Amino acid sequence: MTRVKICGIKTEEQAIAAANAGADFIGMVFTTSPRQITPAQANKIYAALKANKTDIPEIAGVFVNTPVYVVNRIAEFCHLDYVQLSGDENMDYCRQLTPPVFKVMKIKIQHKPEQICQDLAAWSKIFSDKKHVFLLDTYDEKRYGGTGRPMDWDIAKPIAEKFNVIIAGGLNPKNVSEVIIKVKPWGVDVSSGVETDGEKDIKKIKAFIKAVRKADGEK
Repeated sequence: MTRVKICGIKTEEQAIAAANAGADFIGMVFTTSPRQITPAQANKIYAALKANKTDIPEIAGVFVNTPVYVVNRIAEFCHLDYVQLSGDENMDYCRQLTPPVFKVMKIKIQHKPEQICQDLAAWSKIFSDKKHVFLLDTYDEKRYGGTGRPMDWDIAKPIAEKFNVIIAGGLNPKNVSEVIIKVKPWGVDVSSGVETDGEKDIKKIKAFIKAVRKADGEK
């Protein structure tokens, strides 16, 4: 079954809607972004999920080049199951993290799958004693994430055959089934693709997860 991550959750209502729709993960942003929230807000969201009567999705906190001690502190305070590293964090940095990790790898058009697999193999050694998943996103020289642009799925396919990867970038309810059938990733990640006018749209969240589950039956 393909895991679904709904990223950029800002409110209790959005989190509960994602949980009720069957999301496996929700992402909360702790770095500069229109979707940024505070640790206090994140705790309210966690409390709302705990009080909800459905299964609680695992929670990932999104960080960009944040000092390690801050990441570890927020992860503990906000009950994060994963920390998502979307910046230029190096291997030494990652060794100092306490929680499991979603490590974002930015994919350029000229990248070769073989080289990316070599890089991920090296990172996997660093994470050998830590639960981790790689998140493949589209490279943008001006932004660390949330570009809303799809990556080259032909590049992603051979990588997904060797590693647990989450595909992000430009996904929405209309195209997510295609990437699942073609790439067969461990998971998919969406943020702007389930928004209307910059805010999470509950109908689109439900449609996205429904499309993923339908594609799981076809791949």
